[in-house]
Amino acid sequence: MSNPITKTVGTPWISSYITVRDVDKAAEFYKKAFHFSVRELAPGEDGTTAHAELTYKDQLVMLGKEGGWGATSKSPVSNGVESPISLYVYTENVDEFYKHALDHHAEGLAAPENMFWGDRMCKLKDPDGYVWCFATNAGSHQ
Repeated sequence: MSNPITKTVGTPWISSYITVRDVDKAAEFYKKAFHFSVRELAPGEDGTTAHAELTYKDQLVMLGKEGGWGATSKSPVSNGVESPISLYVYTENVDEFYKHALDHHAEGLAAPENMFWGDRMCKLKDPDGYVWCFATNAGSHQ
């Protein structure tokens, strides 16, 4: 009989791990612009921060430094290509969230609007080139 699968306590079963140019700067951006909390910053082999764990509500987003621990992946800005992924996050009031994010240097790609599936959604881009969709369910926000 095999051992049961386990995971680290306090960690969701699925978490995003995105590559950024500067972990400290990215963590500070997400904290100020997107209301994330910084749970952990970890140094890499060269002494600079190579890994961060951020939370939003009860979700975990991890950041990894370009080139950290021998990785070769790069952020969309460094690659010069559009990110093949976007992240979709719910917030209590997408209109207030959008304004706050713009005030803290997020790039607005689409202002909040009502979508056919029932969410009111906006699109923002972070300094590393990732696209974030933030939404409020229109049925519960009206």
